[in-house]
Amino acid sequence: MEQVSHLFAFNHFVIALVALTLMVLLARVIVAGTKYSSLLVIVVAGLGLGALLVQTGMAQPGLGEFPVIVIVGQTTVIALIASFFVGGQEIKRLLSKQSPDGADADYFVPSTKEVLMGTTSTQMTYIIRGFFLLVGIQAADVLISGRADTALLGESYLLFAYVCLAIGFMFIDRRAKTSNKAQYIRKGVVEVLAIIVVLNLSLMISKAIAPYIGLPQIFFAMILSSGLGMLLPKWKLGPTMNALLFAGIPLVLAGGFLVGGSHMIEAFGIPGLQSVIIYGFSGQIFWMFGGLALLIFAGNANHVRNLAPGLAGGLSHSGLTGACTAGDFGPTAASRAPIMINVPFAGHIFVFTILAASAEAGYLMVQYTLPLIAAGAACVYFSLKTLRNANGCEASEVKGLMQFSLGWQIMAVFGSFTMLSLAGMSLEHASMSASSGLSHFGLYAAVQEGMFGATAASLITFTFAMTFLVHPLVFGMFGKAAENGGVMAQKGVAILASLGAMGVLYSMFTI
Repeated sequence: MEQVSHLFAFNHFVIALVALTLMVLLARVIVAGTKYSSLLVIVVAGLGLGALLVQTGMAQPGLGEFPVIVIVGQTTVIALIASFFVGGQEIKRLLSKQSPDGADADYFVPSTKEVLMGTTSTQMTYIIRGFFLLVGIQAADVLISGRADTALLGESYLLFAYVCLAIGFMFIDRRAKTSNKAQYIRKGVVEVLAIIVVLNLSLMISKAIAPYIGLPQIFFAMILSSGLGMLLPKWKLGPTMNALLFAGIPLVLAGGFLVGGSHMIEAFGIPGLQSVIIYGFSGQIFWMFGGLALLIFAGNANHVRNLAPGLAGGLSHSGLTGACTAGDFGPTAASRAPIMINVPFAGHIFVFTILAASAEAGYLMVQYTLPLIAAGAACVYFSLKTLRNANGCEASEVKGLMQFSLGWQIMAVFGSFTMLSLAGMSLEHASMSASSGLSHFGLYAAVQEGMFGATAASLITFTFAMTFLVHPLVFGMFGKAAENGGVMAQKGVAILASLGAMGVLYSMFTI
């Protein structure tokens, strides 16, 4: 792409800042006073606005006219590093039976003063700061890794990194209370540097082993950030981690949905893509509500403190992960979600290894996926047994959810690929179907990086975003459960799980 002027770049920077932060804030206003997640609104608004920009002639599919929005939609790994780090901390505390240090409870106390309906001043600061951090860290990463010459905004990345990181360092909520403001800000600087190091190291390792096996960057970013969290269980989060945990995923999804929505009209005419979308929709319902049905009926774990983090981890579900870490389902779900997200990523040693080898071979290696599906099923069985006997014990619930997250993740990922491949779908299309049918942020990032080819990389934002239209139903059920004391409607879950199973079967016959 041609190099663009610095003025042009910063014009689009301002447009992206306004468009994305406004979308997140507007979504929070709409759901204020309810138990529903703001991601429900971001899904519909992002897809609709992206399609409208193309329909009115303001942009072409892919939103090349709005490069900064595209960049934000590609910062998935940055947003997830924060979750992986906190997950590593929680796993270390769990294994060593440590409890969070309460001696410095006043180290940072967020403000409770609302500046917009449904959003406090600290939360607004997180959202705005999160945008600057995502763009600034991405710009710094591109510069350090030597990719600026071929990147969207060319030489403007240096100014982007300087301006965004400088604002990100300084911009904290003056209404929030902290026992040592200077130390808190310095922590933010250290966290930014650590994220940039993790990004570059993970990219270097991924490139180094590419001649042998094509494992994606996110796999090594997960290992490094989780490991760092386990080494530093007592690290009190600074402004960078706090902002990315709260606003990182909503901002990334807002950018991704805008780009995905811009492909909406043209994509329906692409041969074979209808089958991808059909499985994406039906898979969303089956794997989500099928998992909920198991937890509710077989695990006696019908409460959002179990259901939300269990399925966030069990599917690496981007929407539920964002809702949990933002605190939409309460503090218990928020603290458990990072653990459940990290645990199944240990199983991604098998996921990405087998899928990378399959991508190089051009077909799915079913001889390896079938034994893993059986192992995942066994893990789910033991998890449900643990949960049935938990009787409200937190340690037992967390143990059972960890087992469930690992087992259900393996079943869902390899089950999807195996069913689709046996039905005759190409591996390229199967990668988009599985990623979209699970809302799996790890697979999404891997496909986006080109693990399954250039066509899949260009279309994944659309297929991934399209199936998010099921999420109003998902978040509606979770919101209703939150209003009902945390208990989800059993009959509704059973009906939806059955419909999802029928939809998955139907999708097999449309391939």
